[in-house]
Amino acid sequence: MLRRPFLRIAGLLLLVVLGSSPFVPGLLGADDSLPARLSDREFWTLISDVSEPGGYFRSDNLLSNEIGFPYVIPDLTMRAAPGRVYMGVGPEQNFTYIAALEPRMAVIVDVRRGNLDLHLMYKAIFELSANRAEFVSRLFSRRLPERVSSVSSLQEIFDTASSAASSEELYEENLAAIEKHLTVAHGFALSPEDLQGIAHAYRAFFTFGPTIQYNSSQGGFGFGGGNRPSYADLMLAADDRGQFRSYMANERSFGLLKDLQTRNMLVPVVGDFAGPKAIRAVGRYLRAHNAMVSAFYLSNVEQFLGYQGSMAFCGNVASLPLDDTSTFIRSRRGGSYGPGYGLNLDLGMMAAELKYCAQ
Repeated sequence: MLRRPFLRIAGLLLLVVLGSSPFVPGLLGADDSLPARLSDREFWTLISDVSEPGGYFRSDNLLSNEIGFPYVIPDLTMRAAPGRVYMGVGPEQNFTYIAALEPRMAVIVDVRRGNLDLHLMYKAIFELSANRAEFVSRLFSRRLPERVSSVSSLQEIFDTASSAASSEELYEENLAAIEKHLTVAHGFALSPEDLQGIAHAYRAFFTFGPTIQYNSSQGGFGFGGGNRPSYADLMLAADDRGQFRSYMANERSFGLLKDLQTRNMLVPVVGDFAGPKAIRAVGRYLRAHNAMVSAFYLSNVEQFLGYQGSMAFCGNVASLPLDDTSTFIRSRRGGSYGPGYGLNLDLGMMAAELKYCAQ
């Protein structure tokens, strides 16, 4: 978290960089001109124009390990305005926050090119799947019986998928369909490295099935502590009232994501939080369309930025169109929302924090 004493120190530098206060509440978002959909060319051009060169992180991070995400959603939906622009980092946990906030557009910014490849894999699977059962079958390359359908409970879908046999033949068939959907149906100019990245991610989901967890692709020995929930655990995680909150909790939430993906309005971007281009370029695009950021999910990336990186990140976020409801979602030890172990969640008001940044 960016603490107030640091932000006061950083403020003078940020004023030099920005040349003005970091946000103007109330001026943007009332009548935004975001398109209802992006054409395939517009989608790929936007990714290419705003992205930075891929950077390094010590995990390929194919799956979240933040089991406490359901606890924050009730307060998040009370604070952050729906129907705006969601921003985030990392893999599938973004889908759950998107389903909760129902934004008009979502932008995922991650330093790893592999995260963009992962989201392109997800994009194809969402678009090719009519419902949650088909989605789970494709994601893990496991055939589910016909009795598992759109009316099945999430528990039944994952119980069935967990006991179903994996199929190398189905994996190869599905991977070919994913690549064809992205390169032929959409016409995206995927590089050989992107195709390899998609295949790497998809192979991991095939190999481990619904038991895949944060460190599976590192042989189970990567960092991340002892709290390593599986994909099934995350999708079936409930809040303190026993309510499922994941993006697959019901067909409506799944449908919201499928619709956003189909309209090319979930845009993965390669960018360093402290980098010179990506976040600021996203901000320029949103301001050009008079659009407002509703929430920015940070995971625990801030702890890796260091002093100089934190100053640069603060300036980058200050360039985004925000108002007094724009909300940070953070993951950290000792966070206020969660089961009390592992990484828990906190909320922060973006505009309020950036006011200190400008002092």
